[in-house]
Amino acid sequence: MLHASLTVDPAFRVADVSPRTFGSFVEHMGRCVYTGIYEPGHSSADEDGLRRDVLDLVRELGVTAVRYPGGNFVSGFRWEDSVGPVADRPTRLDLAWHSTETNAFGLHEFQRWAEKAGVESMMAVNLGTRGVAEALDLLEYCNHPGGTAWSDQRIKNGAQDPFGIRMWCLGNEMDGPWQTGHKTAQEYGRIAAETARAMRMVDPKLELVACGSSSSSMPTFGSWEATVLEEAYDQVDYISCHAYYEELDGDLGSFLASGVDMDHFVESVVATADHIRAKLGRKKRINLSFDEWNVWYNTRFEAQDKPTDWAVAPRVIEDEYNVADAVVVGGLLISLLRNSDRVTAACLAQLVNVIAPIRSEAGGPSWRQTTFHPFAQAARHARGTVLRVEPVAPTYETNRFGEVSVVDAVATHDGDELTVFAINRHQGDNVELALDLRAFPGYVPVEHTVLSDPDIRATNTQDDPDRIRPYAADTGAVTDGRLTVSLPPVSWNVVRLRRAG
Repeated sequence: MLHASLTVDPAFRVADVSPRTFGSFVEHMGRCVYTGIYEPGHSSADEDGLRRDVLDLVRELGVTAVRYPGGNFVSGFRWEDSVGPVADRPTRLDLAWHSTETNAFGLHEFQRWAEKAGVESMMAVNLGTRGVAEALDLLEYCNHPGGTAWSDQRIKNGAQDPFGIRMWCLGNEMDGPWQTGHKTAQEYGRIAAETARAMRMVDPKLELVACGSSSSSMPTFGSWEATVLEEAYDQVDYISCHAYYEELDGDLGSFLASGVDMDHFVESVVATADHIRAKLGRKKRINLSFDEWNVWYNTRFEAQDKPTDWAVAPRVIEDEYNVADAVVVGGLLISLLRNSDRVTAACLAQLVNVIAPIRSEAGGPSWRQTTFHPFAQAARHARGTVLRVEPVAPTYETNRFGEVSVVDAVATHDGDELTVFAINRHQGDNVELALDLRAFPGYVPVEHTVLSDPDIRATNTQDDPDRIRPYAADTGAVTDGRLTVSLPPVSWNVVRLRRAG
């Protein structure tokens, strides 16, 4: 039995919880859209061809904002193809995923889906094969009330009211050689700045996201952000971060500590952005949009033969997640919350089928992957103010990150509600975690839920969709201002307290 402790105090404030922390991502990739959120003819499909069963799970997941339509897909996307009568929309080759895009699901269909799902739209513009003029056309189409060529076309296509999209991504992963229209930092910084400047001429209140590095392992990481922000600092509000994690060569210990890498990623980008702020003598701060993050077994994907037949919606990176993956996702959520003073938007990539918390089958059921549960619980219970906690806990040695704490945690406080989110990274031992709650007199435990299993490789499947889900554990009682809870090995834990009376 291992022992750890932490102190929860309202004075240890980080920032308010940003609702956009719980965003997700829908890309025209694999089966995310087709047979994912959209499948006319499915028994659950509504009048717009949207799967009601998937919509129900999206609402349960608690997603607040969704980035669309990519991703790598957006760098070859002609948005005009996706509007107007479906029968008149052209079919195109998608170079990003070597597939065929029918455009049966487009901009209007996505907006109707977003409205039904209750999520904010976060739109990405193509700065790979297109530029300033096309971005302006799309903005006019989406947001102008009427009386112009593109806004009147939107009205003709069935949307009288403007979409009112506030947050816009200026391209996607433009530092990546795999990106259609890949650019140097100088080239991208210029087009991002000019596109942002023009878009602000239409609406100065837009929130604009410049592309940061596509991963912290890129050889240009750091210098890319610096160059881009020197060009575009005054025109943008965010710089993006993308990070994916996987267990490599059986190194479970390092994998469970992935949040350490995310913390370092955030610290590095913040340092770079603040350096440019000082260099330019500006007052405003650039925040981070961590608009792609997840567990992704990319080495498996890279080792596979890629599609060669230009199929429509082929199966692409449909990773099946286990208990350890869910605990890592929980740890990454803790990291995002802990950095809420600068990370004010984030998108779990992606939402359905493609490395996703939700799975579905064509003509069949949908179900929750293991990773669904930490996200849904954090989205539901992380409210109010983020409180930093510093666990005092045993450590273990990792190959990638050196010495790492067995326990990671964060807390949120909202009026009479206090929630502690914690993971135990130890692979064999329970941790008795003592919570010092003397700064919260009168609070009593409401519940302690745990996601763990003796088999950390266990998954949820179509045949056994609820094999892994959170279960209730003993909450104990607060004694002399302290509450002790037990964290099983490789587990995600949510401890909720409420002011008595």
